[in-house]
Amino acid sequence: MAKKKNYFGNGIAPSCSYCQFGDRSKDGDKVVCEKSGLVETDSSCKKWVYDPIKRIPKKQHEIEQDD
Repeated sequence: MAKKKNYFGNGIAPSCSYCQFGDRSKDGDKVVCEKSGLVETDSSCKKWVYDPIKRIPKKQHEIEQDD
Protein backbone atom coordinates (compact mmCIF):
# COMPACT_ATOMS: atom_id res chain seq x y z
CA MET A 1 0.00 0.00 0.00
CA ALA A 2 1.43 3.39 -1.02
CA LYS A 3 1.92 6.12 1.55
CA LYS A 4 -0.69 8.88 1.38
CA LYS A 5 0.58 12.08 -0.23
CA ASN A 6 -0.62 15.29 1.43
CA TYR A 7 -1.36 18.48 -0.50
CA PHE A 8 1.30 20.39 1.43
CA GLY A 9 3.93 17.64 1.45
CA ASN A 10 4.78 14.88 3.87
CA GLY A 11 7.71 16.73 5.48
CA ILE A 12 5.65 18.77 7.94
CA ALA A 13 6.82 18.30 11.53
CA PRO A 14 3.94 17.62 13.95
CA SER A 15 3.10 20.46 16.34
CA CYS A 16 0.00 21.03 18.46
CA SER A 17 -0.05 24.68 17.38
CA TYR A 18 -1.43 23.68 13.94
CA CYS A 19 -3.32 20.50 14.76
CA GLN A 20 -6.98 19.98 13.89
CA PHE A 21 -7.81 19.20 17.53
CA GLY A 22 -5.95 22.12 19.16
CA ASP A 23 -6.81 25.77 19.77
CA ARG A 24 -4.31 28.36 20.98
CA SER A 25 -4.91 29.80 24.43
CA LYS A 26 -5.47 33.55 24.83
CA ASP A 27 -1.88 34.21 25.91
CA GLY A 28 -0.63 32.22 22.88
CA ASP A 29 2.04 30.05 24.52
CA LYS A 30 -0.17 27.00 25.24
CA VAL A 31 -2.65 24.92 23.20
CA VAL A 32 -5.98 23.57 24.44
CA CYS A 33 -6.30 20.13 22.87
CA GLU A 34 -9.55 18.14 22.58
CA LYS A 35 -7.58 14.91 23.10
CA SER A 36 -4.83 15.82 25.61
CA GLY A 37 -5.99 18.97 27.44
CA LEU A 38 -3.58 21.89 27.98
CA VAL A 39 -0.22 21.25 26.25
CA GLU A 40 2.83 23.15 24.97
CA THR A 41 2.70 24.54 21.41
CA ASP A 42 5.65 22.46 20.16
CA SER A 43 4.38 19.11 21.50
CA SER A 44 2.41 16.52 19.53
CA CYS A 45 0.67 13.18 20.02
CA LYS A 46 -0.37 10.19 17.91
CA LYS A 47 -3.79 11.80 17.25
CA TRP A 48 -2.12 14.76 15.44
CA VAL A 49 -3.86 15.81 12.20
CA TYR A 50 -2.44 18.68 10.12
CA ASP A 51 -4.72 21.70 9.64
CA PRO A 52 -3.16 24.11 7.09
CA ILE A 53 -5.52 26.95 8.08
CA LYS A 54 -3.99 27.15 11.58
CA ARG A 55 -0.38 27.30 10.42
CA ILE A 56 1.24 30.74 10.71
CA PRO A 57 3.71 31.15 7.82
CA LYS A 58 7.22 32.42 8.45
CA LYS A 59 7.99 35.93 7.24
CA GLN A 60 9.67 36.00 3.87
CA HIS A 61 12.73 38.10 3.17
CA GLU A 62 12.20 41.26 1.16
CA ILE A 63 13.78 41.23 -2.27
CA GLU A 64 15.65 44.34 -3.33
CA GLN A 65 14.72 45.55 -6.81
CA ASP A 66 17.04 47.50 -9.06
CA ASP A 67 15.40 50.62 -10.45
